[in-house]
Amino acid sequence: MEEIGKSILRCIVIEDQMPARKILKKYIEDVEILQLKGMFSNALEGLDYLRENSVDLIFLDINLPKLSGIDFLDVLKEQPKVVLTTAFSDYAIQGYELDITDYLLKPFSFQRFLKAVMKVQRQLNYVTNIKEYKEPKSILVKVGYDLVSVQFDKIIYIQTDGDYTIIFCEDKKYHVSYPLRYWVSNLPSSKFIQVHRSFLVNIHQVQVVSSNFLKINESKIPLGRVYKKDFLDNYQRLER
Repeated sequence: MEEIGKSILRCIVIEDQMPARKILKKYIEDVEILQLKGMFSNALEGLDYLRENSVDLIFLDINLPKLSGIDFLDVLKEQPKVVLTTAFSDYAIQGYELDITDYLLKPFSFQRFLKAVMKVQRQLNYVTNIKEYKEPKSILVKVGYDLVSVQFDKIIYIQTDGDYTIIFCEDKKYHVSYPLRYWVSNLPSSKFIQVHRSFLVNIHQVQVVSSNFLKINESKIPLGRVYKKDFLDNYQRLER
């Protein structure tokens, strides 16, 4: 078996959904200390691999065909570090009882993924400082059946539309099934700030600030009372 320096985390992905596998593969490739050793669509394939190979980290979906992620952990003899991935938050407590390192609720951003990797790194006392990596400039978004890379600088604002949100960019807009709270949590706070219960804006795009609204190009965006002070504090720091 090849020798791997202690700055490298060997990892596998066990995930049955192709879009999620693509996102994880892209995120893993963007972190130099991660070395992807295999991707599997079900837990049985993962078990077969682990009988002959060792890894440091598993990105594991919970809802898998044939054998669930939880059952997979029950039968695993030697458990490496595990980061669970699922669309259902109900599994969080059960996952932590199985001594997993972190829990990623789909859809998750690169920043949240990186935070999970940092937890693994700290637990293993690996020497590479992952904080040296540059902040990403885009985010992968599921639009219909496609994954689209959206540049942060091109996003003007994001507006709620029922259970969905609309991302307004410089040259197009995307209608996606993410709530506004997802964007508040996963977009960089240095660029984006909530100004109304239905609006999140790119603060660098704001051109006019009035008492109760903002103007960005031809768009007039309400400025909610409860968000006003936080927005003005950030906007004034930007102007200095």
